[in-house]
Amino acid sequence: PIWIDNDDNIDPTTGQIWKDVTSTTGKIWMDRNLGASRVATSVSDTLAYGDLYQWGRGTDGHEKRNSGTTTTKATSNTPGHGNFITGSTDWRNPKNDTLWQGVSGTNNPCPSGYRLPTEAEWNAERTSWSSNNTAGAFASPLKLPEASIRFNSDGTIFNVSSLGDYWSSTVAGIYARDLYFNSSNAGMTSYYRAYGFSVRCIKD
Repeated sequence: PIWIDNDDNIDPTTGQIWKDVTSTTGKIWMDRNLGASRVATSVSDTLAYGDLYQWGRGTDGHEKRNSGTTTTKATSNTPGHGNFITGSTDWRNPKNDTLWQGVSGTNNPCPSGYRLPTEAEWNAERTSWSSNNTAGAFASPLKLPEASIRFNSDGTIFNVSSLGDYWSSTVAGIYARDLYFNSSNAGMTSYYRAYGFSVRCIKD
């Protein structure tokens, strides 16, 4: 059985359990990554890593770290399978810039009332950290772990326990914007949407 506290939230669709946490900027966030079984106890806490989503995809199984791969691009917002789509810049053809936009956005993987943060919201968190690196990310109320990334080229997991990369809802050309951090620095950057990154949801 899974024991939950009275102040735990639970997503009836996915079974995800979480509590709310207020960040340094005053925003309310989930206290763990999507797919994580607990709040991070360290930057390399594997139980806190959670899933790795391709930008704009829903929770269809592709986000699991051991999901299969396919090189066949989806032609709609719902591929209809749980494989991680590799070999290109995007999992969808043509690209769709309207995915993951807000709580009612198409394919929003967050629980009801939550959404992907914008680039500006992530950047505000980053600039509030005690240091601009992994140590600052973990010392923040969000306790962000270095949950690694999944390559768009072949679906391999890369930089385990040395890199954190978190999607925002913001798009930039064929890319989407993300927050990254490692032991030496942190910032906002752009990556192909077929990469697999962590998702941390913010309350709307």
